[in-house]
Amino acid sequence: MAALARQLQSLLWTACKKKEREKEAEKEEEEEAGRRAPDGPRSLLTAPRRAQRPHGGAAASWGLRFGASAAQGWRARMEDAHCTWLSLPGLPPGWAFFAVLDGHGGARAARFGARHLPGHVLEELGPEPGEPEGVREALRRAFLSSDERLRSLWPRVETGGSTAVALLISPRFLYLAHCGDSRAVLSRAGAVAFSTEDHRPLRPRERERIHAAGGTIRRRRVEGSLAVSRALGDFAYKQAPGRPPELQLVSAEPEVAALVRQAEDEFMLLASDGVWDTMSGAALAGLVASRLRLGLAPELLCAQLLDTCLCKGSLDNMTCILVCFTGAPRPSEEAIRRELALDAALGRRIAELCASAQELPSLNTVFRTLALEDIPDLPPGGGLDCKAAVIAEAYSKICQVSEECREKGQDGAGKPTATDLGSASDMEA
Repeated sequence: MAALARQLQSLLWTACKKKEREKEAEKEEEEEAGRRAPDGPRSLLTAPRRAQRPHGGAAASWGLRFGASAAQGWRARMEDAHCTWLSLPGLPPGWAFFAVLDGHGGARAARFGARHLPGHVLEELGPEPGEPEGVREALRRAFLSSDERLRSLWPRVETGGSTAVALLISPRFLYLAHCGDSRAVLSRAGAVAFSTEDHRPLRPRERERIHAAGGTIRRRRVEGSLAVSRALGDFAYKQAPGRPPELQLVSAEPEVAALVRQAEDEFMLLASDGVWDTMSGAALAGLVASRLRLGLAPELLCAQLLDTCLCKGSLDNMTCILVCFTGAPRPSEEAIRRELALDAALGRRIAELCASAQELPSLNTVFRTLALEDIPDLPPGGGLDCKAAVIAEAYSKICQVSEECREKGQDGAGKPTATDLGSASDMEA
């Protein structure tokens, strides 16, 4: 396992360096255009923290399953938080609540929201919520009252805030409330049926509010600093005199959508922007659907999704919650057969590449070579990055065989033969 971890580490380091170069190129372009943000890149660790604690649950009586996971990744601190409620006290069966919060400038606002936002939602809903408009208004008030409570507890010297995306489920509706750039997508009948839109300062409605509150937008940021225009916390941007909370430069008022539930609803994915940095909503939906057809539990699927994003170069904290409805893709024997055949084919191809080289190539070289090849049946959206663990494990076994051959002095100088490496790939298959 230690050898496998080292192999994965080398892949992730390469992905990190590539993403860093891309970010630096973007900053150079912004500087040339006079738009460079004053705050540089947040500090990165020398190695990503990949540890996850995936968890999940199910409410079989109304056909709901969920999974959730989070990873600190390359960031020096974990500033994401989330909460999952399969049932809500005081409300009939069939109501549930999930939220992902992404902190900036510290984790306090995100952790506060994860802990207290559900209580504010329950308080505003009351025992008999009126659907859908009464619930939409209750969610709006809940976000604003949570923010006001946070302000009362916030030390004056402390800065920072948090974006948020929340899903409230009733037997008849799906309610999405969000502020900032944490996002959600709904998959229905095999396609993305709805997705949230980030709150950025240059969106027309956001720009009008910021200017009306006496603020400016420089370098695409509020006052040249904050990249999102709605968030919990960030009270330095909520001091315009004579204006209500929803009309400040930065507002905690959420955008709330009410979607009528349909039999074709498959799943809802909520995630912080560290996930969306590497894949589009459509790509993520395709990847999730393909993994559900393999019979992967929602919580394990979330963990695999975050590993894939890390391999694709995400440099941020990452959190995701997957909520599956009765219409979610079911396990398919054909899909499972294809996945096993893909893993076996990758193992054989890695053995071929290693056997044909004068010296054992590095894992990065093997991965780059595979990335240039036309490999059928790779996971949609995730591609080769989704198979990084499979590739690293196959390579690790070949390294082990190679080391054993050197010790035995096989094949003259001890280079393993194609037969030796083929045996390693057969073990993998």
